[in-house]
Amino acid sequence: MGEDRRLAAVVALAQGMAAAHGSREAWRAAAAGACRALGGSFAALSVWERELGRLRVLVNVGELAEGEEEFPEDEAYPVHQFAEITEFLHEQWAGGGEPDAWVETAEGPAAGRRPGYCHQRVAALRRRGRGCCVVAPIVLHGRAWGELYVARPAGEAVFGRGDADFATVLASVVAAGIAQTERLEEARRLAFTDSLTGLANRRAVDVRLERAIERHRRDGAVVSLVVCDLNGLKRVNDTHGHAAGDRLLERFGSVLSLCGAMLPGALAARLGGDEFCLLAVGPPADQVVKAAGELCRRAAELELGDGVACGVASTGDPIGPVRSARRLFRLADAAQYRAKAERASRPVVAGRAGPDDPVVRLADEPSQEAGGERRRFRGRQAP
Repeated sequence: MGEDRRLAAVVALAQGMAAAHGSREAWRAAAAGACRALGGSFAALSVWERELGRLRVLVNVGELAEGEEEFPEDEAYPVHQFAEITEFLHEQWAGGGEPDAWVETAEGPAAGRRPGYCHQRVAALRRRGRGCCVVAPIVLHGRAWGELYVARPAGEAVFGRGDADFATVLASVVAAGIAQTERLEEARRLAFTDSLTGLANRRAVDVRLERAIERHRRDGAVVSLVVCDLNGLKRVNDTHGHAAGDRLLERFGSVLSLCGAMLPGALAARLGGDEFCLLAVGPPADQVVKAAGELCRRAAELELGDGVACGVASTGDPIGPVRSARRLFRLADAAQYRAKAERASRPVVAGRAGPDDPVVRLADEPSQEAGGERRRFRGRQAP
């Protein structure tokens, strides 16, 4: 491959990783770009999990052999089976050497390659009908991160020293792309996470709720929102200090997460201050109300706090058409406001009537009571 073509391949690989949304796309772009650049038929990207002593495959691309999957869940190899992992990914360059790539062939050591012949890789090449491979260490933040592996079928030209040197360059580009992806994912995580409790934050709820309402409009999926206000936080702050208040918020966050686990796929979040919520898509309304009841019960047992005021709104209840996230949020918030005003020990559920389930409607909704009068109760509007 000429210098111009190799330069173009490096640029294409970098651009592919830069355009990826999330780690899995970045891994696939890295492996696919390296495979094309080196003229291979198969490529894999693996991470070295030191704490488990294994090399775990993240992605396989190209011509997959029997048993190989694009994103394998459990394809991993003990490090002790691959002596060169330690030699080339750690010992050889830890003292200042370079993490160069190397070549393996199905016939044994490649001509002119460094010592470190690994029969495990040779056996794997033969078993999968491949004739040779080039293995390039990936170094991230000054430490061995994993490896890039590109193979060719049996009968095709064997990788040479020039290919191995080029693979080393590609591995450096991949490392830079992985570092960028990790930074972006950390930024996204921080942008959608409450720093005190570790729960999702209001921004995450807004995004997820908009998507949930779109799904509800499209296929009728039940969308439920539990909004709750932790009682007594100001008293705890004033009496015991803000550190105690923070501990109360953290403990309630754990309780919310635990109760949210009763609802498959539910999102537990802190909206801000002493306000929290659960967002569930799919479970029936009764199941959500049950989880909210358990939340109230557990919150009442927390030390220092005074329980929680909890409101529920679900498209599975008779609350009228829900065409916007804002409307569902306002209904749940209004129910929570009612629960707080009445010091209710159980959830107040929008659209349900009964001694323990007061009917909650917004002020702009016509009442079904005689004369069509409107209820005067107005819930707080979600921003």
